[in-house]
Amino acid sequence: MSPQSQNTGRRPELRHDPVANRWVIFSPARAKRPSDFKSKSPQNSNPGDNSSCPFCIGNEHECAPEIFRVPSDPNDPNWKLRVIENLYPALNRNIEGPCEEKEDMGVPARAISGFGFHDVVIENPVHSVHLCDMEARDIGQVLLAYKKRIQQIASVESIKYVQVFKNHGASAGASMSHSHSQILALPIIPSAVSDRFEGMNEYFKKTGKCSLCEVQAKELLIDESTHFISIVPFAATYPFEMWIIPRAHSSHFHEFDCEKMVELGGLLKLMLRKMSLQLNNPPFNFMIQTSPLQVKESELFYAHWFLQIVPQLSGAGGFEMATGCYINPVFPEDAAKVMREVNLPVEG
Repeated sequence: MSPQSQNTGRRPELRHDPVANRWVIFSPARAKRPSDFKSKSPQNSNPGDNSSCPFCIGNEHECAPEIFRVPSDPNDPNWKLRVIENLYPALNRNIEGPCEEKEDMGVPARAISGFGFHDVVIENPVHSVHLCDMEARDIGQVLLAYKKRIQQIASVESIKYVQVFKNHGASAGASMSHSHSQILALPIIPSAVSDRFEGMNEYFKKTGKCSLCEVQAKELLIDESTHFISIVPFAATYPFEMWIIPRAHSSHFHEFDCEKMVELGGLLKLMLRKMSLQLNNPPFNFMIQTSPLQVKESELFYAHWFLQIVPQLSGAGGFEMATGCYINPVFPEDAAKVMREVNLPVEG
């Protein structure tokens, strides 16, 4: 059966995502079979000459200043993880004074100084080791490093939001092949975060419940552990997008229990391995979608953090850029079924 004839019985559908507060178009006529939706540019290895990589053990002197490492002894050469300043930061941590607005530029717009923090988390000292190759407890240490650094940054009054993200593969935005992730602390709340916050608020006002606490659909479930579930969201923006959600209501990632980070590391590893096996090891991004640092007590009832994983299988086109409405060729329940078919245990 051809992909075209297989999809003729299923009609396009528009679904509203109450978390991101946007519509997504599901158009199965544009897709292959979900099981054939594989990356054309897999990331099979970490290329390059390891000796010239500044993130490798022994090359610490080539990096920007270190913030902290694990273990914590700065004189111990056998580190497992380092958090350093980004050598080419998007924002400047050395700008003194508050972020003052400028409205005298002759245009109807606003601007503030580019104060902020841009850090790199080197997840492993070995060049050839990817995050999904690491033990659950070591991935847990990476997550704890995120938590520690956000807690440090949160004391800076002018910082409003902290975004943790990982780019894996050149087409996903990674400029270095050595496994790493980034932390970017901003003096503003980005519009996508505001939209997500407002979407959660709208659902709460209508139902009196948190939109993520209410996720129950078995057809969307990929796997689960004691304190987390992994799903394909009902209105997934991207093909085979996955979310890991804490079962217990929690507004801020950096306030989550340390004891549960190894468990989260195990489920994250499982999702990355499933994605690699089913989708031909694609480039990907993951993002920790947390709440703004300063929120009202009433807002904590509907704000719920989650970890979003997006394999890079299709690019955004003009329609998506113009409207903010994405077209996804794979229905979420089909994507979840494909991911469930990979029979791997949860570690941790």
